[in-house]
Amino acid sequence: MSNPPTRRTQPVLKVRPLPDERVLLEANAAAANLPLSAYLLAAGLGATIKSVIDLEQVAVLAKTNADLGRLGGLLKLWLTMEERFVPSYPRHMEINQLLQRIQESQRVLHEAARNIVDHF
Repeated sequence: MSNPPTRRTQPVLKVRPLPDERVLLEANAAAANLPLSAYLLAAGLGATIKSVIDLEQVAVLAKTNADLGRLGGLLKLWLTMEERFVPSYPRHMEINQLLQRIQESQRVLHEAARNIVDHF
């Protein structure tokens, strides 16, 4: 009874990229969180290679979206308080700061989405 073939028992394939090609291959392998040989094998077999960078951007989007939800809930709470919003009311500064934080979070969200789209 013979043992099934393993990668170690198979002949090695050699790839001789130019220096700039090697840098690009190594960067792509690192982005996919794969060793160079595993990246080349997956790419050569036509596998879909998922980038770790994309997953990081999705995590940024999810976190920013959650922040916006919390900030929106806080703003809603402030605006529905019994003491209605009046420009001279001291809380208007806090509300303005909250609105600025929401706008900054939206900017981060749009930037992360743009990074994902630009990556493809």
